[in-house]
Amino acid sequence: MASIKELHQQITSKQRSSLEITQEYLTTIERLEPQIKSFLCVTKELALETAQQVDEKIARGEEIGILEGIPIAIKDNMSTKGIPTTCASRILENFIPSYESTVTQKLRDQGAVILGKTNLDEFAMGSSTENSGYQVTANPWDITRVPGGSSGGSAAAVAANECVVSLGSDTGGSIRQPASLCGVVGLKPTYGLVSRFGLVAYASSLDQIGPFGHTVEDTAILLQSIAGYDSKDSTSLKVEIPDYTRSFSTDLKGLKIGIIKETFGEGLDDIVAQTVDRAVEELVELGAIVKEISCPRFRYGLPIYYIIAPSEASANLARYDAVKYGIREESENLLEMYTSTRAKGFGAEVKRRIMLGTYALSAGYYDAYYLKAQKVRTLIKEDFDNAFQDVDVLISPTAPTTAFKAGEKTDDPLSMYLSDLMTIPVNLAGLPGMSIPCGFDSQNLPIGMQLIGNVLREDVLFKVGYAYQQTTDWHSKSPSLR
Repeated sequence: MASIKELHQQITSKQRSSLEITQEYLTTIERLEPQIKSFLCVTKELALETAQQVDEKIARGEEIGILEGIPIAIKDNMSTKGIPTTCASRILENFIPSYESTVTQKLRDQGAVILGKTNLDEFAMGSSTENSGYQVTANPWDITRVPGGSSGGSAAAVAANECVVSLGSDTGGSIRQPASLCGVVGLKPTYGLVSRFGLVAYASSLDQIGPFGHTVEDTAILLQSIAGYDSKDSTSLKVEIPDYTRSFSTDLKGLKIGIIKETFGEGLDDIVAQTVDRAVEELVELGAIVKEISCPRFRYGLPIYYIIAPSEASANLARYDAVKYGIREESENLLEMYTSTRAKGFGAEVKRRIMLGTYALSAGYYDAYYLKAQKVRTLIKEDFDNAFQDVDVLISPTAPTTAFKAGEKTDDPLSMYLSDLMTIPVNLAGLPGMSIPCGFDSQNLPIGMQLIGNVLREDVLFKVGYAYQQTTDWHSKSPSLR
């Protein structure tokens, strides 16, 4: 697997052309997709055209940016002009946007080679990518197991070396959990750091776009390229974007790390706990100071999320009414058209969350559920604020287990929801969180460690993650695929 910088050096030195590199990745996609099913749409012509343009710039002696000619995959809930954007839902199977999301426009402007759109749980609702309306993505480490979700397609594509890096979105762990299960790096940035314009909304106060990569360095470079203020997004932060690679260091002397006490114990696989403990010991050897930290309201994150997120989804998904775009079931009257179209177009999990959210927002229940959930959300944020008065970064396992078998939890939604137990509180507080590979279980399935930073302190996460990867090789391992 080649990094962004390695490929950039090869292209600029004319050792290899962008066209050659792009064709190699397209060939890998063609070979592996029958078993992995990461992509819903492969944009071969666009990719080759972009690569050709990069090579022509090189031939003219022009300088190119760090992402020019680099093959990238995009989660299929980000609007791409002229390219299908389905959110893995049948209700949008014929939708081709007339506008570009801010993040994909930035990538196009920087000459990145977009290989295609990746699979996800329908409207980003799920933890296994089994809720897709089109196909089930496999985990490259064991194709009988799930890659996690909802950004399972983007995580699996990086793990299988079908692209160099990719973009996903994270509402309750949908970047970090699949990163853990697929053995790659995945970052959810601070809420508002990356524009959400053109990201199809699930839960607007929680959704955030972020990068996947094999290394911390690659994810830092990709974040650098997509972060920044956007006037089209009312939640976008007006902050200066630093050079994240300047935070890299192999010396963590004096850095204070807090282990979240509430993330260890019942429900956590022993092998996951032991592996994360060993990873923390590595950080101590690099000079970090470790102490146990209590976030007493952390455990309320899961029930709070499943009130707030479905409530926001209920409002956001009301727009799919068969009138403006998407599929339409012809009916005798307007109400019947609404109901028959939504019944056919939405999958079971999406319907379940719409119903939950509509109930929580209904008259007589708003104060009892939604309003109370928002108050507890504030308390969860206060726990994090208190923790960051004592430490620089918090650590927990990313997921309570390694990748589970496909179909194992599809009949038990509550069991599936527990997959995001460790990640959800980070979204509720709007903080940055990153999962990095830290080992494998006895079945050679990856295990991830979650690093949580204070608001806009992605640089601290990159510093810790980079230092860890300089002394370990978990990130350099690849699954055996034929």
